[in-house]
Amino acid sequence: MTTRMKEGRRTKRAIRAPAVWRGRRGAAVAERPLVEHGVRGGGVVGARLFSAMIVLSLAVVLALFFLSDAFYVRSIDVSGLTYMTKEEVFALADVANTHIFWVDPADVRESILRSPTIADAQVRVGWPPDMIRIVIEERQPAVVWEQAGVATWIDLQGRVMRQREDRDDLLRISVDDVLDEPLGPRSRVDVDVINGALQLRAMFSNIDVLRFNPTTGLGWVDGRGWVAWFGTGTDMPDKILVYNALVDNLLARGISPDLINVANPDAPYYSAGTGP
Repeated sequence: MTTRMKEGRRTKRAIRAPAVWRGRRGAAVAERPLVEHGVRGGGVVGARLFSAMIVLSLAVVLALFFLSDAFYVRSIDVSGLTYMTKEEVFALADVANTHIFWVDPADVRESILRSPTIADAQVRVGWPPDMIRIVIEERQPAVVWEQAGVATWIDLQGRVMRQREDRDDLLRISVDDVLDEPLGPRSRVDVDVINGALQLRAMFSNIDVLRFNPTTGLGWVDGRGWVAWFGTGTDMPDKILVYNALVDNLLARGISPDLINVANPDAPYYSAGTGP
């Protein structure tokens, strides 16, 4: 009996757990409020204010961009010019007083190429001060064409250009009076006429002026007193051979022609006693 009582006491002592007193510190931990995660009220207001400032800044920038005179085209930068002037190209570009935002380089190039003097153009759009940069490639004149008292330049492709200066080194082609109207800016001269004229010039460097007639083609007044016609095309060397042979034959027979026509080298002919 006594033994059982002693064992019971030992069991009760073993079950007891030691307690730790934390004082007010433990109570404070238990009473601490939970904090919700996320943006606090003050952070929301700050973010909205920051966004508003960005929007306002962009609005100011756009206003300056569209209202500032610096972004309106008043002039252009042009290079590659030989005969034309910067003012001519500016007028062709058709961008005066236009905001740079509305300038399309492709449209500007198309407008510039309206000039028959310009073969090609490169257009770049950037920022002030040189917002529009244009590089021009001009056509080069091959001959001077005089028709109805008006002289124009013609290039190798037969395009008509305004004569911009006197060029003594260029061959002149004087058109007979049967064509009494000058060439228009959009007119074209047959390429065979230009090629034939340049071939004749290469073979006879002393020739400075050629005549042109729509029927008989290219010709000149031979120093021996008659008019020679050679037609057009690139077969001038063959025609010259026929011409020289015919002249030798006529002179050997004592015939002084007024006209020799070898426009068709297979059927040349001459006339005498009719005057040039």
